[in-house]
Amino acid sequence: MKTKFSIILALFAFCFANAQEYQAEEEMNSAKGVTFQKGDMFLEGSIKISTGGDSDYYGFSPKFGYLLNDKFAVGAKLDYQSNETELTNTKTNVFGVGAFARYYFLELDKKRLKTYAEAGLGFGRNKTEINGVSDTDNSITADINVGLNYFVTKNIAITFTLANILAYNSVSPEDGPSSDTFKLNINLFENIFNQPQFGLLFRF
Repeated sequence: MKTKFSIILALFAFCFANAQEYQAEEEMNSAKGVTFQKGDMFLEGSIKISTGGDSDYYGFSPKFGYLLNDKFAVGAKLDYQSNETELTNTKTNVFGVGAFARYYFLELDKKRLKTYAEAGLGFGRNKTEINGVSDTDNSITADINVGLNYFVTKNIAITFTLANILAYNSVSPEDGPSSDTFKLNINLFENIFNQPQFGLLFRF
């Protein structure tokens, strides 16, 4: 009896999952498409690994976002980078935290493709070690980026960071003077697909 009940329960769960998947696909292909609502949340991020030659690089950049409505999102982000160059015996580790605000301004392909502009502010702690001698500095960064999400399912999207419009970086070493850099690029069509950055987004 228990075996029959387990089989019936498993079949019911399978049919329910298929019905939910079918409903999600139908909704994605309808005029409604993929829509955001107030209270939706997402996890987004990218992992970068580059090895070989005389340099090894590892990077991990997760984000958590909260939708205030169907257009605006705010959230927090982390950033970790490690770069080791064998030729100069240099190792750099970067750890940062920050916040961002995102505005979705264009939707295409039944709202699967959502283009956004994002402003971010971050604080970092950077450690550089050269031939066993280490140096630590703090940094403040601010940037404005343009990117897009393309939803392959109702909850999973591929993220493309297309262009960096504005970037500001202030570095304050523990020993030595601070330095500031500022970059402004308003000609997006010149570099919109120049080394785009890819990541994944999961909405829940």
